[in-house]
Order: sequence, then C-alpha cells, then structure tokens
Amino acid sequence: MQMSDQREIAAPVSEVWAALLSAETLLECVPGAKEVTGNAEDGFEATVVQKVGPVKATFKGQVVLSNLVVGQSLTLTGEGKGGAAGFAKGGANVTFAESAGGTLLSYDVEAKVGGKLAQLGSRLIDGFAKKMADQFFSNFQSAVEGPAEDTATEAVGETEDGGGKKGLLKRLTGG
Repeated sequence: MQMSDQREIAAPVSEVWAALLSAETLLECVPGAKEVTGNAEDGFEATVVQKVGPVKATFKGQVVLSNLVVGQSLTLTGEGKGGAAGFAKGGANVTFAESAGGTLLSYDVEAKVGGKLAQLGSRLIDGFAKKMADQFFSNFQSAVEGPAEDTATEAVGETEDGGGKKGLLKRLTGG
C-alpha cells in the first residue's frame, strides 16, 4: 500500500521538525498509542492498540529515523508485531518546506501487513491505513498549532492566564 499527501501547518519549520522528533508528541498523535519511548537518535519504541475490521491487537514495535537533513527531510521506518493478528511494517519519507502559512509537510508512505491482518483484504487494509495516516497528521497539526481560538487570540496580542490549551511546543517550552 502506498500513499502520498501534504499538510499546511501554521508553525515555523523548526517547530514542526522538533515536534516530529519528540516521543511526547508521537504519543499524543499516534492513534491508539499507549506508550512511546525513545528519541530521534536511538529510535522509538511504541505500544499501540488498534482494531482493524474484526481483528483487535496490541502492536509492539520500533520506529527508526534515518536520512535526517535538519529542517528539510527525514525517513521513518517502523515495524510492529501484534501476536496472532500479524505484523505491520513500512516507512515514510517526510519533507518540510517553508510556506506562506508556515510549513508545508509532505509525506510518501509505504506499508505492508501480514498474518490475520493480510487476510482481511487489501481494500479494508488500504482504507484503514489511509484513515490512520490522516488521523495522525490531523492530530499532529493540532498538537503543533494548538486550538484555532488560541492562535487568533495570540495574533491580536492578548493572552489567557490559565484557561486556554496551548499547542504542544508552547506547553513544553512554557511559551
């Protein structure tokens, strides 16, 4: 299964880059993630619970980052095993480019499944994989940008003392 897409994220390339290399961000954004540990240099380990059609499984896997060109591109390669449900593996080439609205993030994904998952049929698996990628990048965009009303409030120069939820990087850096 292969797919490509892109997202416009209202944040500088440096913030988008840093967020994608953060275990905390990945935990927040990966649908069904129960645990994500590690770092960009050594790779990440994750536990993800997903239901694909009639098959529900807990996948334990690793994600390795390679071909890192800071602020421009990287390759994510991962593999997860879900016991009797089977396995999933694949990779994504991700590129970052400055745009008028912040950062244009583009990705090309290739994924393969085996075991009981593969028996579900390619149409179900392809649809599920697309839904998961869309959900991840929507979650990622929300985590980096923060809620829309905070962005509008900050643009006017007003601040909220305690009420509003900030974007992930703003929460991490106290900004």
